[in-house]
Amino acid sequence: MRVTEKNTARNRMTKGVFRNALKKTREAVAANNIEEAKKWLKTTVKSLDKAVQKNVIKKNTAARKKSRLNKLVKNIVIKK
Repeated sequence: MRVTEKNTARNRMTKGVFRNALKKTREAVAANNIEEAKKWLKTTVKSLDKAVQKNVIKKNTAARKKSRLNKLVKNIVIKK
């Protein structure tokens, strides 16, 4: 049980980091803040890759999230 609790805590922390970064990126996109969106996109990609390394999420899930987020940020850059 102790191992499961330790692993669950680690996984929750890792998930929390990338979920927070995803949320901040989407908020920056909604506010049309290009620089902030680019900064948070970089952080999000890094945290998603870390989550994949730690087997918290699958590789394709991370790739899908990164692709969709990159598309959002790219669209606001093109519009401005």
